[in-house]
Amino acid sequence: MCRGVVVEMTITEIHPVDITGNGDWQERAVCQRTDPEAFFPEPGEAVRPAKRVCAGCEVRVDCLAYALANDERFGVWGGLTASERRRRYPRVQP
Repeated sequence: MCRGVVVEMTITEIHPVDITGNGDWQERAVCQRTDPEAFFPEPGEAVRPAKRVCAGCEVRVDCLAYALANDERFGVWGGLTASERRRRYPRVQP
C-alpha cells in the first residue's frame, strides 16, 4: 500500500456542483496529462503510480468528492482505490 497523503473528508464536503457533474476541476487535474490506464489497473497490478500522481494534484479532494457522489466503482479517484473508498466512505442506505 502507498503511504502518501490520505484525504479524509465527510459527506458535507461534497459540493452540489460536484454532484451535478460540473467537471471544471477535471481540466486542472494532473491525471489529464498522464496515461489513463494507470488509474484503472487490472486486478493485481500496482496502484502506486496513480496514487503518486494524485498525491501532487491540486484537485484531489474534488476528484474524490466526484467519485463518492457519483458512486464510481472502478479506478483510482482522489488517491483512493475503489475498495479504499468503500471502506472509508460507506454509502448510507435509506
